[in-house]
Amino acid sequence: MAMAGESSNNNYGDCDGKSHRKVGLVYDETMCKHDTPNGEDHPECPDRIRVIWEKLQLAGVSQRCVVLGGSKAEDKHLQLVHTKDHVSVVKSLSTKKKDYRRNRIASQWNSIYLNGSSSEAAFLAAGSVVELAEKVAEGELDCGYAIVRPPGHHAEPDEAMGFCLFNNVAVAASYLLDERPELGVKKILIVDWDVHHGNGTQKMFWKDPRVLFFSVHRHEHGGFYPAGDDGDYNMVGEGPGEGFNINVPWEQGRCGDADYLAAWDHILIPVAKEFNPDIILLSAGFDAAIGDPLGGCRVTPYGYSVMLKKLMEFAQGKIVLALEGGYNLDSIAKSSLACVQVLLEDKPIQGSSEAYPFESTWRVIQAVRKKLSAYWPSLADVLSSNLIDQKTPTPIIVFSSSDSETEDYADDILDQMSRLNIENHHVDTVSTSWRRDLSKVDVWYASFGSNMWKPRFLCYIQGGQVSRGNKKVCVGSMDKTPPKQIMWESFPHRLFFGRESSVTWGVGGVAFINPLTNLNDQTHMCLYRITLEQFNDVLFQENGLKVDSDSPLFGLDTLQLVEKKGSIPLASGGWYGNIVCLGKECDIPILTMTPPSEAYANTMIRGLVEGGRLSEEEAKAYIDNAASKPL
Repeated sequence: MAMAGESSNNNYGDCDGKSHRKVGLVYDETMCKHDTPNGEDHPECPDRIRVIWEKLQLAGVSQRCVVLGGSKAEDKHLQLVHTKDHVSVVKSLSTKKKDYRRNRIASQWNSIYLNGSSSEAAFLAAGSVVELAEKVAEGELDCGYAIVRPPGHHAEPDEAMGFCLFNNVAVAASYLLDERPELGVKKILIVDWDVHHGNGTQKMFWKDPRVLFFSVHRHEHGGFYPAGDDGDYNMVGEGPGEGFNINVPWEQGRCGDADYLAAWDHILIPVAKEFNPDIILLSAGFDAAIGDPLGGCRVTPYGYSVMLKKLMEFAQGKIVLALEGGYNLDSIAKSSLACVQVLLEDKPIQGSSEAYPFESTWRVIQAVRKKLSAYWPSLADVLSSNLIDQKTPTPIIVFSSSDSETEDYADDILDQMSRLNIENHHVDTVSTSWRRDLSKVDVWYASFGSNMWKPRFLCYIQGGQVSRGNKKVCVGSMDKTPPKQIMWESFPHRLFFGRESSVTWGVGGVAFINPLTNLNDQTHMCLYRITLEQFNDVLFQENGLKVDSDSPLFGLDTLQLVEKKGSIPLASGGWYGNIVCLGKECDIPILTMTPPSEAYANTMIRGLVEGGRLSEEEAKAYIDNAASKPL
């Protein structure tokens, strides 16, 4: 058996004379040395690539592949997409550099940790993807999978972020196009199915028509990491690259096989036929997999295998997968195995999917097709009503008041999901791993409304109902431990009341605060020190959602983002869809919730414009005028 770091000399013909595809696998244990400085738990851990490698070995598929060790990237190749300064900074993260200096560098980046082996791992990850892509382009290999870390698709030209130091796939694409023209690679399709938007890759090829970049990701109107408008479907490229950037932004979590395959069949596959790539590079993040603690989606190993099989119809099957995200160890191992089996073409794909896409999925697909049809004629036809009527209700709750008024759609959605029939790929549908991680993090929840009264707030933690005021029984948090501390503070935000009545409270207004700071205003707030897991359960209940969710509304990445930006929107489907960070107390973030501000207004503007009621300028003026009136 070939070990990692060695090349196996396999016989690619059976006794029946049938030849098999030459599949390359890259694995190097050295990349496992990249870890948190003090060995703390982290989703992007060394075991991610270890469990994949072990799975492939136990299944007997690695023995049938050409196994390659890691190969370090050259500075000049990294500088095809990264600045010289950025390459120099990452190179400087050697074991000789003091920990405190590395920690200082990491603190300047978004969602990055560093240790003495981070630099070597980053150079190996990028160089290994380059080498594998080169061998496939040369014809030495038919296809391959680079099991590398740290991942790469978030890394921007001058900045590391989102666990990524170098943009591995972007480096490989630029190397083939700019350094090896004799290979005849003139058009590259980059497909990014990681649950997070590939912001770095998008920026690197924004004006380049030689690269068609396709990213399908959880977006939530800019509220999901990496946040902002970069992942919106309106971002299509610029100049000569206009039309060569395609984003499919999911509006919520829980998207599964049916949703992804609909995006393949009605966007990616038609465009790929027109583009006719010479090679395909796949940013293969498996954090949209069922059970992932960060992704909150439901793609199965079968789903990944079907998506990959459809892509192998292009570029003579020349396709290179590079591992990106994926943080449920069982899911990434099974999904990786399913993909390598497709690359080997050694047996039919096992499984089936009878579920329909979400209603919101069809809405997104139609919007993408309309936007991109100016560049890709294959997207010009309107999808038939018979097709888009085959749908699952979108898991976003519609409210008739501003308080927590749950409508029981969750059971219907889970029933639809139970129709998925996946053979040999059982994974638990509800993940509790996010709760384990978030239970270790404390936050202050700052209440300015009825939750200032402790008995009322404890209903959200311990369950039950207070005798006065609210008419509805709360289910409470999964963790019913009372707050560790309670204190009072005043903050410079405006308090106001939003409704005359609600189902939960009856007659009387519901309290909100303006997310924007105003030194002329003061709002009294009661601060409860609870865990981030409990804060999510309060969010679920405030927004009318069930607490037994397989993903959080507000995770560790989002916490870091709101500390940096001050306020971010969530796609929770309720009134309390905006999280505001009011600062820190004892180095613990102070969080509160309120209706979205700018993001909410932008949604209103979009509705007025797309509904034909007002022009964009008239809609903005309408919102601004309403916001300026005294309450």
